[in-house]
Amino acid sequence: MKKICVVGTGYVGLVTGTCFADMGNHVTCLDVDPVRIDHLNQGKMPIYEPGLEQTVNQNVRAGRLFFTTDYAAALAEAEFAFIAVGTPSGNDGEADLQYVRAAAEAIADIVDHPIIVINKSTVPVGTGDWVADVIQRRRNGKPLEFSVVSNPEFLREGSAVSDFMSPDRVVLGSLEREAAEKVAELYRPLRCTVMITDLRTAEMIKYASNAFLATRISFINEIANMCEELGADVREVALGMGYDKRIGHAFLDAGLGWGGSCFPKDVKALEHMAVLHGTQPQLLQAVMEINRNQRRRAVMKLRKALGNLNETTIGVLGLSFKPNTDDIREAAAIEIIHLLQNEGAHVRAYDPQAMENASKVMHQTVLCENPYEVAEGADALILVTEWNEFKQLDFTHLKEIMKRPVILDGRNLWDPETIRGFGFTYMGIGRGNGGLKDFE
Repeated sequence: MKKICVVGTGYVGLVTGTCFADMGNHVTCLDVDPVRIDHLNQGKMPIYEPGLEQTVNQNVRAGRLFFTTDYAAALAEAEFAFIAVGTPSGNDGEADLQYVRAAAEAIADIVDHPIIVINKSTVPVGTGDWVADVIQRRRNGKPLEFSVVSNPEFLREGSAVSDFMSPDRVVLGSLEREAAEKVAELYRPLRCTVMITDLRTAEMIKYASNAFLATRISFINEIANMCEELGADVREVALGMGYDKRIGHAFLDAGLGWGGSCFPKDVKALEHMAVLHGTQPQLLQAVMEINRNQRRRAVMKLRKALGNLNETTIGVLGLSFKPNTDDIREAAAIEIIHLLQNEGAHVRAYDPQAMENASKVMHQTVLCENPYEVAEGADALILVTEWNEFKQLDFTHLKEIMKRPVILDGRNLWDPETIRGFGFTYMGIGRGNGGLKDFE
């Protein structure tokens, strides 16, 4: 049993701490937010993540998982300190490292025994060296035996627990191989591939991975836009592409673009790093522009189908940036709703998990209790997030209660001919002419 401190109880910190505890370690998760810690100690989760609440509670009952706001208590006898705090985007897209600095300084102030500090947060290339320097400066000459290891996370919201316990790989970077190998031992029970490299390479692997996945999504969305003009079906195109082993099928689902807490922030940060160091990130800039354009195109489709969006009622199905999460950060729905309201549309919306978060920012949007309340009197429906419960809606009932039977399937969830068979005008993403033939 190893003694581990995890600083930060967001998606990464809470999942990391919980899973290490579930592997038999003694883990203390620390957060400076007393309300969040109080809720965790009461068994209330700050986020929705399948399987997390059960795993947290069983490890708390087993006496392996603890929550506190006290750095001294969390770091007492800790052999490993994971920094898993937020790194939000700054004004120019750069990663804001104030919370990483605060964690590093607290570790330097309190720890009086050998410790390995692990950067779990997504941080710019070179941050590992910077953290070591912050600790050294904060010690002001007082000796401390410590090492810094980069251990980027590759967790997907909605499947974070399973991703942690069954990773594709674990990446570790350090200037001291012995320290990296000690961290590798923590992951040994998972029997996964562990890659040990230097600090900066490990940090770049994280950014490059997310940027590449975002690029795949933007690429297939650009192909989808071509398909609409040329009469092809992007779903079949993606299927045919994916059979090529060099390409594969993952992240080739055309839709309304990528969002969430990672892809937008990380692509912006990588683009910022590239510009700052004199390279030309033209591909990254195009990837971001294509993503923004997908939301605009959705609104343009609705405008063309309805003639004018002013004083129309648009129903939005799904608010979270992806299914199985309540996270609405950089969600497609947020931008689409904003664009619709700017054109004078009234918006009604529903999401299975994100309603509480949405209520904090969507003050001009009517939040409904179910999809049918959303559709009542609507001129059009747009599917933004492909939750399972939307797969088998009662389309006969929807047709009866809507003012105009227009559907924009932003995730290509439904079969076009089936939906048209219910009497709807159906528009998808990259499916032939986009469903606009009725208006040409």
